[in-house]
Amino acid sequence: MNHLKTIAFGTLVPLVFFSCGKLKDVSPVSPKTTTTTTTTPTDSTTYTLVWSDEFNGTSVDASNWNFETGNLGVNQEEEYYQASNATVANGYLAITAKSQSVGGFSYTSARMNTANKFSVTYGKIEARIALPIGAGLWPALWMLGTDINTGVAWPGCGEIDIMEHIDTDSLIYGTMHWSGNGQAVQYGENTASSPSQFHIYSVVWNASSINWYVDNTLYATGNIANNVNNTGAFHSPFFIILNMAVGGDWPGSFVDTTKLPATMLVDYVRVYQASN
Repeated sequence: MNHLKTIAFGTLVPLVFFSCGKLKDVSPVSPKTTTTTTTTPTDSTTYTLVWSDEFNGTSVDASNWNFETGNLGVNQEEEYYQASNATVANGYLAITAKSQSVGGFSYTSARMNTANKFSVTYGKIEARIALPIGAGLWPALWMLGTDINTGVAWPGCGEIDIMEHIDTDSLIYGTMHWSGNGQAVQYGENTASSPSQFHIYSVVWNASSINWYVDNTLYATGNIANNVNNTGAFHSPFFIILNMAVGGDWPGSFVDTTKLPATMLVDYVRVYQASN
């Protein structure tokens, strides 16, 4: 979610420089299936499901998720986070941004994480999501190193942005943030998509690399082998975050209120680890 300085990674894929209404035109919902093993194209590893939330209940599962509330004072965001903006029904999580004045802010939304409830080092982390389209909207699926809660400040804890989208464009962004020689640095790429449709956003993360996929199509790879370029943070546990910011230094301060309420619809979040 943070967007600061970018450094080149040498032999990696080409570098892209960038700073970290109701749903419309959403494809018909397909039947939900729970997969306990999976493989990813270009990756011969077999993975076993170790954690998931299928959102089959009637409310957010408190054994999986924490809510972050208020305005967190980051990225010049304009929303006030509250738990009531995240609902579960019909097998889906809905995170909804609203034009609603709370706590001195003009918009409300929700942000939830798995800190102290689930974390993972390496594996395949994926979610099936349909995104809202509108100026000022900033939905994200991302991860932070667990040591951010034990005194290691960002970006030293590391951050993996599995999926970010802003405004009305067609681009999906995947990014990694970390501390390099005392400075915040990042590496990432983007790929064209149809964000308002359901897609599977995922990373395949191992001791050598972090790989970003949309619908099992690889579009970015970050090298973390042997802590190259001070990437040691990416060999420790991370927890998962889902949120939708409104406004901010990346999408800009203008918010198209004609698109509110706007909903980020999540079918599932699943985590697999290598079984071979």
